[in-house]
Amino acid sequence: MKFWVLSVLLFLAGGCVGLEPIEVREKTYGKGVPVIGLSFASKQIRPGDTWMVYLNASDPDGDMNYIVCNIDQPGIGAYSASFTRIKEDERKELSGYIYLPTAGVSNLNFVNLTLQVQIQDKAMHFSAPVSFPLSINNRYRQDPPPKDTFKERDLGPVMITLRSHGDGVGYPP
Repeated sequence: MKFWVLSVLLFLAGGCVGLEPIEVREKTYGKGVPVIGLSFASKQIRPGDTWMVYLNASDPDGDMNYIVCNIDQPGIGAYSASFTRIKEDERKELSGYIYLPTAGVSNLNFVNLTLQVQIQDKAMHFSAPVSFPLSINNRYRQDPPPKDTFKERDLGPVMITLRSHGDGVGYPP
């Protein structure tokens, strides 16, 4: 019975890109791997600021699909991944920024975290990860990106809502 149920589920999910054999995905979408060529993010911001993370990325096949973000925060742990869809006209090359809002989250002063960014293409290839440490403190200011290196184009949000230790996370009830 278990084998039959598993077989039916696999058959129904057969149209999903992630379950196609790799040869089929590569024949359909290509073998190129996305590359994050240049990146920049300020290492510090104030609580309530929106953190801007700048990226220049490319894919020889032109099938970049998602900007995948993961955040790890000491004392809180890893958050669920964020997937930001790449617009059709940017699937071969993109330049701009993703952003993480911190407004509306209390007690973020003295919070540290690390953001990891990768690009995923339609063939399920991932770029090498790029990591960005961040310290949030009332005394800090966000540094601007290097001049004339990135477009000022909104690539989309990092869809993760930060938590602080004051939210009761990580503390006994």
